Amino acid sequence: MKKNDAFSDESGARFLTSERRMPMEGAVNFRDIGGYPTTDGRQVKWGRVYRSDGLARLTVKDHQILRRIGLRRIFDFRTPAEVSVSPDHLPEDDAIEYVNLPVRHGAIDFTVAMNRLQKGDAAWLTPDFMVNGYIRNLEEYPEVWGQVICYLAKVPDDQAIVFHCTGGKDRTGTCAALILLMLGVDEDTVIQDHQLSNAYIADMLPGIYQAIASYGIDPELLAPYFTAPREGITAILDHIRNSYGSASAYLSVKAGVQKETQELLKGKLLR
Repeated sequence: MKKNDAFSDESGARFLTSERRMPMEGAVNFRDIGGYPTTDGRQVKWGRVYRSDGLARLTVKDHQILRRIGLRRIFDFRTPAEVSVSPDHLPEDDAIEYVNLPVRHGAIDFTVAMNRLQKGDAAWLTPDFMVNGYIRNLEEYPEVWGQVICYLAKVPDDQAIVFHCTGGKDRTGTCAALILLMLGVDEDTVIQDHQLSNAYIADMLPGIYQAIASYGIDPELLAPYFTAPREGITAILDHIRNSYGSASAYLSVKAGVQKETQELLKGKLLR
């Protein structure tokens, strides 16, 4: 069932009915990237592309939601080590295809970082760790973003996809930003979409910070790692603009997404 973004009452007035975040029991940052306006007066369609945090805790109710939204493929950006610790919990009927496209955000793997934190070691989290990770996402993994976007260009209109990592903010945020920028969404809106993660994961942070404190580490030092840092998304935008001119040019030059494919995708995902 496709999600409608608005309905009209008897007077013709339109009311927003869709909610960006899906009501999942086992994922807090599973949300639609539809509804955003583009600079040429169009709008990204609802119910076609979703972004999320990890899907290891999905419940039977969550599986029903995945079926209702027509989800057909999951792109998982986590590393093999992350996947082995918390594999996605998906419906057993194989109706949803799972694709792992590993991306390591930053100089060390997430699982290694967690092991070092448990030993009281936070020295690896330098001031520029997160920002450099965002830039590395662009420069070292263009084929990942290209594969997702090229697949989107051929997905039937009644099907949806989701891409995710562990927190649904950094690697997932990179992919979402590239898609939205390519579709013509302005930079300020892309930043706002990125920052929504902070609202959606907020309830989880006290427990995370309590665990960090038990390791003998000041939780404030780790805030950039467990939230969606604004400086990360702005670094992506600056790097794309300064090095490539536009997201469209980056995707064409680095990610193998030809201009014809981009135009096809705009026809499918914009209205």
